Amino acid sequence: QVQLVESGGGLVQAGGSLRLSCRASGRTLSTYNMGWFRQAPGKGRVFVAGVSRDGGTTLVADSVKGRFTISRDTAKNTVSLQMNTLKPEDTADYYCAARAARWPAEVEVDEDLYDYWGQGTRVTVSS
Repeated sequence: QVQLVESGGGLVQAGGSLRLSCRASGRTLSTYNMGWFRQAPGKGRVFVAGVSRDGGTTLVADSVKGRFTISRDTAKNTVSLQMNTLKPEDTADYYCAARAARWPAEVEVDEDLYDYWGQGTRVTVSS
């Protein structure tokens, strides 16, 4: 079992930055590819960013490209999402997820294929 706990959410003005962290316990994340998803009020959960097991491959959604960066720290068993130039449309609950990787460079965008989820952290961007 892997327990994931997100932190770093909050209220920020448009144009500001936040850094979300996802800390894992129970198992090392070194065998998992990781993803961040978000769910805006009244909408479904969507892929935001993902990183491969070996950290060498990342993928971000077009809506956040150039503004968000995903990274992982294997030693600390954490995954982070650096969010810059935030916009009101980034307002959502953000979730961290882990998937047992099939190969080192795999990045998964399908939420249904993830094995473990955190409880989420809320990000609110005011205009």
